[in-house]
Amino acid sequence: MAGRGSRLRPHSLTVPKPLIPIANQPIVHRLVTDIARILNEPIEEIAFILGDPAFFGEYVVSSLKALAHGLGAKASIYRQLNPLGTGHAIMCAEPSLSGPAVVAYADTLIRADFQLDPEADAVIWTKQVEHPEAYGVVKLNDNNEIIELVEKPATFVSDQAVIGIYYFKEIGHLKRELQYVIDNEIINGGEYQINDGIKRMMADDKIFKTGTVDEWMDCGNKNVAIETNQRIMEFMAQDGSSELDTEPKLINSKIIPPCVIDPSVIIKDSTVGPYVSIGAGSQLDNVTISNSLIQQDTLVKNATLDEAMIGNHVHYDGKFTKISIGDYSKME
Repeated sequence: MAGRGSRLRPHSLTVPKPLIPIANQPIVHRLVTDIARILNEPIEEIAFILGDPAFFGEYVVSSLKALAHGLGAKASIYRQLNPLGTGHAIMCAEPSLSGPAVVAYADTLIRADFQLDPEADAVIWTKQVEHPEAYGVVKLNDNNEIIELVEKPATFVSDQAVIGIYYFKEIGHLKRELQYVIDNEIINGGEYQINDGIKRMMADDKIFKTGTVDEWMDCGNKNVAIETNQRIMEFMAQDGSSELDTEPKLINSKIIPPCVIDPSVIIKDSTVGPYVSIGAGSQLDNVTISNSLIQQDTLVKNATLDEAMIGNHVHYDGKFTKISIGDYSKME
């Protein structure tokens, strides 16, 4: 999670993208918790690869340590100070690369329920997609083993897109191959890529299988983040999640579920929902809002909003509906 999340600006200008909340919980917290649920076994350590400490500072580290400790795991913090690719990022955590491990990119969310294949040396999570030519996909043999990774194929290879989550029965094998990639300066797209390490493992006859997810939700820009916010609340409603049982202070107002609203929120003369998340300390006054995401300590007045994303410490009083406002903004 070392990138700056430029596609999600202005929200990622002040908050690292993996810590931006979806349904009032940071993206990376939801992702790690979901992976832990799928694995259904004790996790000893969670290693986080962060970028420059000037941006990924102590409050980020504290949040991630709390996440790991909440799952009964040790937290290890590493830094990738130069953006040299996914393979290089993984190798920044070299002291932690032994034993069974999951590697995940912290900018997407998943919905899945499957068992890891005990015969596989590695599992690559995939999602069936309608337009595989727009993705990196896996090529399978007759035994449903992955034998090749193909980036944006011009002709049909498969409809199983790689989503950026991997399981390795012994991640030391990946470490060895990525070290070879770096030592021999095997570069693609100007960077050291995880795929080049994986391809070397395949050449060494390691068995790769797929783990298919039911939902793969992006958080890369404002529009898809709003859509993901809605989908997560739909899943919460299906699961009977207690996160939907919110009791903010209502003054002549109503809530149309599902919504995720911090109990400290004050809502006056407003209609909220469906699919709205509102962070702690925020206030709404004379607002009609749906399908939107508001972060913490924000005041919104005299507005009708739909598909809006509003950051922290914002004051907004205006007529626009589909807005995207970053932290510490004021519009009156």
